[in-house]
Parts: sequence; C-alpha cells; structure tokens
Amino acid sequence: MRAAHHGLMERQDETDERAGRDGQDSRGTAREWARHWSWEPLPGLDLLRARYIRHTFPRHSHEGYTLGAVTHGVERVELPGTTLHAGPGTLVMVNPEVAHAARAGAPEGWAYATLYPSLALVREVADATGHPPGTPAFDRPIADDPRSGGLVRAVHRAVEQGDALAADTLLRVLLARLLSLYGTTAPQAAPASAGHRTAERARLLLEERLTDPPSLEQLAQAVGSSPFAVLRAFKAAYGMPPHTWLTDARVRRARTLLQTGVTPAETATAVGFTDQPHLNRHFTRIVGVTPGAYRRARGAG
Repeated sequence: MRAAHHGLMERQDETDERAGRDGQDSRGTAREWARHWSWEPLPGLDLLRARYIRHTFPRHSHEGYTLGAVTHGVERVELPGTTLHAGPGTLVMVNPEVAHAARAGAPEGWAYATLYPSLALVREVADATGHPPGTPAFDRPIADDPRSGGLVRAVHRAVEQGDALAADTLLRVLLARLLSLYGTTAPQAAPASAGHRTAERARLLLEERLTDPPSLEQLAQAVGSSPFAVLRAFKAAYGMPPHTWLTDARVRRARTLLQTGVTPAETATAVGFTDQPHLNRHFTRIVGVTPGAYRRARGAG
C-alpha cells in the first residue's frame, strides 16, 4: 500500500524539490508550495513539507512538538526572548505549548521538512529509552545537526513511499537520538501566582466561549481584574495576547473537525469564524495550507 499521494503528486513533489533548491519553477518564477498531512499507520504524527517565500506564520503554539529540518534558504523563528535564523543542516525544536512565529530569513525564503510528533508519542519513546520521569522536553530550540535533519527527511521519504515499518523505525530512532542529545524534563509548574491564576481563568472562559468571545473589558470583569492586567498576565502565561490565543484555539479546533470530515464552511461556523474566507485566511497563516487541502490530505475530502 502506498501513501495517499502518488502518480501526479509524486511528480509534483519532485518539481517542488527542484523549486526548493533553485528558488524557481520550470518557468523561472519563484513560488511557494506546501503539503501538510498525516498517515494512518503512524498515529500521533503530522508532517509538513513546504517552501515559503512570502508566507508568515503568526504567533501560535502546538499541543505536541515541532521538529523542522531546513533544507534550503533561511527560516527566521521568533521564540520567547529570542529570534533564531535556521539554515540548511540545522534542526529547529519547539516544545509543546511554546508560542512562536516564523517567516523567511532571506529573500529566497526557505524550504523544510517538519514532523509534529504528539506528546504521547515522545513520552512513549522517552520511557522506553530511560529518560528521566516527567514531561520530556528539548533543552535548546536549534541545533546544527545535519544527521538528525537527514532522519527527519528519511521519515518523510518512508511515508511518501508507503513504508510503514521504515517510517515508524526511523521516527523512533530520531526521537531517541534527540532525547539523548538534547533531552531534558520540562520544569515543574511553580505555585501559581495571582497573575497566572488570572490568565488561566481568562483562558478557560475563552475556551468555553470560542464562538462568542467577550470583549477584553468583559473578560477582565469576569475574572475580577482590569483589562491591562489581563493582557499582561495572559501574555506572560501563554506568550501571546488573548485575541491571538483565541484565533490559534479556533484553528486547533478547526483542524480536529476537518480531520473528521466536516466541510470547511461548516467548520468555520462551528469554531466561531464569521465565514469560510475568514477561516481560510487564519487557518492558512497558522497551519501553512488551506483548510480544504488539509482535509483532503487526510482522506476526508
């Protein structure tokens, strides 16, 4: 059994790879392309292969890990307290729920292969390899590690070839290697400060009212604080202001619905966007592909 993209898709992938190397398509025009998908034989893993020039990822976070191997160009990654520039041979590692943004760090943009393993999958590998108890994490956001980058790309190739045994093996070898080289344990949560408790109450309220969110003033009143205090506390706790977090949360919910076969139009309404173009705009910015492409790549379209 081959993965869901073969024939024309494979020829397109070959063209995409050439575009990533040369910065041009067959007509000599620079262009962007992206594919974001998952594969049933590898639960707990999403994959993205893309080349971006003008695309900008706004500040967002993931429930699981992000492992990105840059193959061409330069990616600029904005993380709490630092900005990184990742080129070929480097591996970008972002831990769960860490707010980050990304854009091109050079005129030609960047091409990369990315894996998004779930927390459960990384924890399984950590437990099997004797990693210390606790939530596994990576101790640095970037490493000059061509070998690990090669393993990321090898997982992609195995999935594209429909080789479940190789893909699963290579993925676990990669995760074990990264935990051995860069693994640590996420710090235990300190006793919640008053500001953190305010932020958590605000987040829970936004989750409950995803489709009908309050204004900032109403949110502050609901949690017994002031608007500016809520802004400060929320950004300190989650790395982004409430309205940015709300958009990110809506897109996360949209991904779940699209994976189950809900249409983009129905999804837009269900998660609180005004219409499908509104969903398309924010979903594409955060995920890197359109809702329709995301749904089709999971066999739901």
